[in-house]
Amino acid sequence: MKILVVNGPNLNLLGKRKPEIYGTETLDEIMDALSVFLAGKDCEAEFFQSNHEGAIIDRIHAAMGNTDGIIINPGAYTHYSYAIRDAIEAVSIPTVEVHLSDIHGREPFRAVSVIEPVCIAQISALGAKSYEVGAEILLSKLQ
Repeated sequence: MKILVVNGPNLNLLGKRKPEIYGTETLDEIMDALSVFLAGKDCEAEFFQSNHEGAIIDRIHAAMGNTDGIIINPGAYTHYSYAIRDAIEAVSIPTVEVHLSDIHGREPFRAVSVIEPVCIAQISALGAKSYEVGAEILLSKLQ
């Protein structure tokens, strides 16, 4: 089974940017732990991070036909990227949206996700563990 993990804008700054909200682990550390977790589930993982909306859309499109599931942390694109939403819907690959922080307990604009309606689940507020919980949900759907 092959899982694509997509991380959006500013997630490359994890560990440095607002550690009181996002934690002190870097994106590489979180993805390394997720890679080990998925390998233990007999899954191959591919990781992609971009600060550019078009690059994220292109990577989602490229997943068609060779990826079983997607885990996405769209970052700020969560709240307004209908283009990423449409890409997820267009490829018809089961997708789970994840967030490190509690997007529903922060600023009001963060509580709205335009991505959630095209995903099988949304996980937030669990820190780095959000990715593993999201992976569990995704794998249960794929099996």
